[in-house]
Amino acid sequence: MKLSFLALFATISSGAAFAPSKLSTSISQSTTTTTTTRFAEPLTMETKTNAPVFDEVCETTGVTLTRFMGEVAMLNPELTELVTLFGAIDTSCKAITSIVKRSQLPSSETLGLEGEVNIQGEDQNKLDVITNDLLKRALRFTGKLGVLASEEEDEPVDLAGNEGESSELLFEETGQYVAVFDPLDGSSNVDAGIPTGTIIGIYEHDENCVIDEECIGDECTEQEAQCLANTLQPGTNLVAAAYCLYSSSTFLVLTLGAGTYGFTLDENIGEFVLSHPNIKIPETSKIISFNEANTYMWDKPLQEVVTGWKNGTGKSGEQFSSRYIGSMVGDVHRTLLYGGVFGYPGDTKNVNGKLRLLYEGAPMSFIMEQAGGLSTTGTKRVMEIVPDIVHQRVPIVMGSKNDVQEVIDAYAAAGN
Repeated sequence: MKLSFLALFATISSGAAFAPSKLSTSISQSTTTTTTTRFAEPLTMETKTNAPVFDEVCETTGVTLTRFMGEVAMLNPELTELVTLFGAIDTSCKAITSIVKRSQLPSSETLGLEGEVNIQGEDQNKLDVITNDLLKRALRFTGKLGVLASEEEDEPVDLAGNEGESSELLFEETGQYVAVFDPLDGSSNVDAGIPTGTIIGIYEHDENCVIDEECIGDECTEQEAQCLANTLQPGTNLVAAAYCLYSSSTFLVLTLGAGTYGFTLDENIGEFVLSHPNIKIPETSKIISFNEANTYMWDKPLQEVVTGWKNGTGKSGEQFSSRYIGSMVGDVHRTLLYGGVFGYPGDTKNVNGKLRLLYEGAPMSFIMEQAGGLSTTGTKRVMEIVPDIVHQRVPIVMGSKNDVQEVIDAYAAAGN
């Protein structure tokens, strides 16, 4: 199921509801809280998906995530279960916001190391474990999720069966989804007030994945393992992707396959409100976001392109400036809004970079591409790479279309 969806916002005589070309909403001047939804024509001849048109917007609440997803489900009944999952994501991001905000208080007991090491050999922070468990429980109790893969889990986790029971329940539900996530990107710097984030990707569960009721012993185990490998899908199979950024405000940015939309948490009413409709990243910019201390270890084509940008001798002729937080969600969010290029490329020390393909690279690439940007390893489109293992790493350069294309062209010219 690929959603072809683009929210359209109409301007009425009493005031503008939303202007899709802008990165912020315009509140309607109407004082009424009564809203009317009419139906737009299908966007293309190839799709039967209808998009909602909001004729009026409540000046107090705007368009909340709940209403936005509800309208999508009303016009696209096949997305009803996905709406339920986003309800869990909505609640999880609000809960994590509270946890992160309180983490500096002596009474919170959420800072420091858990004392365990994850599958990547990294020390687990208490916040990693807490947020991972929170997301697992929230997604599990929707009843719509069969399998998940997380940065903090060694292997894919069966959420359909109860603890201690056979995982066969998982494969009896063919309509369920697969979720992959990084529960708290940037958690190692949370004590310094650095922006952190949650990254989530959602795939459909393979309907052909079934367990033979007559299988015995190891034969069943092998079939179950193959079904759990449903998580090993390329980004092109993503149904939806989202991230939450915990910073000056809490932002939730999502794509359902045809456009990128941003919501901001209004803590006064406890709702995510549409604040960045139909985000479009500038095609060219003047910002680079790399760990430039590793420049000498990069591939030569990338070194030359970045050097050209800094010197003002690149294709755009503009001299780039550097903006680097070191938290993927924070850096990508700024790149989406202002344009530029974010990257964590491979180098002589980490040939495949350090970002994980399944639950960081692919979902963020999906969001970036739906906003009009590009995402590449330099030689391959990140979205097309099929992971071999859950925690596979991938080099990434993503951002403004023209600038990322310059990197792709440099690798092609070098014969890579």
